[in-house]
Amino acid sequence: MAVERSEPTYRLALPEPTTSFEQDAEYCVLDLGHGWTEYRFHDYDELFKIPGLYEKLFYDILQCQSPPVVAGALAEQLDAVGVDPSGLRVLDVGAGNGIVAEELRARGVGKVVGIDILAEARDAAERDRPGVYDDYHVVDLTSLDDETTETISAGGFDALTCVAALGFGDIPPAAFRAAFDMVAVDGFVAITLRDDFLADGDTSGFAGLISSLLASGELEELGSTVYRHRLATSRDPLLYRAVVARKRRPRG
Repeated sequence: MAVERSEPTYRLALPEPTTSFEQDAEYCVLDLGHGWTEYRFHDYDELFKIPGLYEKLFYDILQCQSPPVVAGALAEQLDAVGVDPSGLRVLDVGAGNGIVAEELRARGVGKVVGIDILAEARDAAERDRPGVYDDYHVVDLTSLDDETTETISAGGFDALTCVAALGFGDIPPAAFRAAFDMVAVDGFVAITLRDDFLADGDTSGFAGLISSLLASGELEELGSTVYRHRLATSRDPLLYRAVVARKRRPRG
């Protein structure tokens, strides 16, 4: 194990790069002062409890680039059509501890509301980036009641972001569809997902969903790019696709 020393309160180690894991099986081990404990990367509730760990692991060590890539791509499209970001009302799905919202605010976005299924994510956002969200809802988008849907939708959203949270069961297609339905027609959609999730043979369900939205005219793609999301624990690049689109009325 190659130990990475971060804050003096813990030690962090990754598997040797000669060993490869499926992305949703990657892990690290952490010593908080009383022995090593294994954490899967997708155990977000546990990772968010430790201040600074999420950034240290994914951004400092594994060099995640998704939040600035997506926020930058959205800002470019807004500029291209003459939309002032200060008037934009963004629903940030899979919000985590607010890194995406921070990037959006840095580009002048006026309102950002977060949604995550984990209370630990909301607590981490309030701890790490107080005030970056105008509101933050801890909900399961696949089981919303009418009252909760109405409460969230009252935000009047004209943009949706979902960064590095689609697939692997974290945010299933049905949850994305529920969030998509809360965005106004002609609103912007900026998402990332692993490039092979949009390929033929995809089993995550997103290739079918995105294809159906494009075919029905509900989604108009403005631009997309493949980029390195982050490094795997093997130190190989993980390629994702960033897509910026607009929601339209379905044809017919």
